[in-house]
Amino acid sequence: MEYRILGRTGIKVSAIGIGREGFEKKSYDECEAIIDCAINEGINFIDIYNSNPKVRSNVGKALSNYPRSSFVIEGHLGSTWDKGQYRRTRDLNEVVSAYEDFLTRMKLDYVDVGMIHYVDDQKDFDNIFNGEIIKYAKKLKEKGIIKSIGISTHNTDIAFRAVETGMVDVILFSINAAYDMLPASEDVNILFEKNTFKDRTYEGIDPKRDKLYQTCENAGVALTVMKGYAAGVLLNEKESPFEKALTPVQCLHYCLTRPAVASVMVGVDNMNQILVATEYVTASNKEKDYSEVIANVPRSSFSGHCMYCGHCAPCSKKIDIALVNKYLDLSLIQENVPETLKNHYDLLEHHASECIECGACMKNCPFGVDIINKMKQAVKLFGN
Repeated sequence: MEYRILGRTGIKVSAIGIGREGFEKKSYDECEAIIDCAINEGINFIDIYNSNPKVRSNVGKALSNYPRSSFVIEGHLGSTWDKGQYRRTRDLNEVVSAYEDFLTRMKLDYVDVGMIHYVDDQKDFDNIFNGEIIKYAKKLKEKGIIKSIGISTHNTDIAFRAVETGMVDVILFSINAAYDMLPASEDVNILFEKNTFKDRTYEGIDPKRDKLYQTCENAGVALTVMKGYAAGVLLNEKESPFEKALTPVQCLHYCLTRPAVASVMVGVDNMNQILVATEYVTASNKEKDYSEVIANVPRSSFSGHCMYCGHCAPCSKKIDIALVNKYLDLSLIQENVPETLKNHYDLLEHHASECIECGACMKNCPFGVDIINKMKQAVKLFGN
């Protein structure tokens, strides 16, 4: 398994995580089998938004078979159980009661990420961050009951505001190759409508979403990913906006090559879906490669935008071109180059100044990026 650091929290998490509704309507034995399979595959990161008492008890019991230090939990504040159904709540008494129930049934002394659940509009955000819920989250953090504060959202503007608070360490955000091509919108419901992707011209990653990922990376705010397969749309040739299906491995690689992304929380319903996802770890670069699918789709123009796919390799001077471009893009959105980014760049074995302008990389790039000019920009910005 590949492990990454969860932004400024310092917590080490598996690049593949699990979550979503997969534990619903399962017996304890079935939940235990899923947990055992995940942990045997090296997965240590689990997102639990579920308010269903049976799910919480089953998952908690299964996880209690393992040392607490061996797994990381994203547990949601604001998810409650009401008359046999899940309900999102902003009533503080319900939030507190539901979270105490979560801790008890999950057999947890602490939660690694206390995730404020499902915040998609501005009024809701304001009520939370100007009210009692954020105070409760901060109180839990002060007591060590949660180690960091997170927020789950599908809305790019809300994610930006979360970063700006300085209080949010982790954002659970919907990321995939289809959503990234759509203009950021207050109406997040369009993300879930399949006809959204029909007869649309795609022009690369939406600039606002692109800037969000870079902003999070620079701020040390980790992104964990939901909807990595676009609810299955990307796995179906007839439904995919690219008119060709991506494999689960390609979907995961797309997400994991975005700035700030630490882990993709894959919705799993059975052990086979875990095994399909963890094939990512042993997949070849060719099997991971998504660029051919999205670069050649009809009605699209991704020209000039580096997707960090690595097709520019090999470089005759052994420059890691994709990583240089990534550090460059992260720096260009700011007035001054952050010292941390400069340090990361300096630690590269080979730098943009070593470019001999042979052009081999540009011939390989499926997106027509002017790589030679990008290397010149990097030299000007970083000094070598």
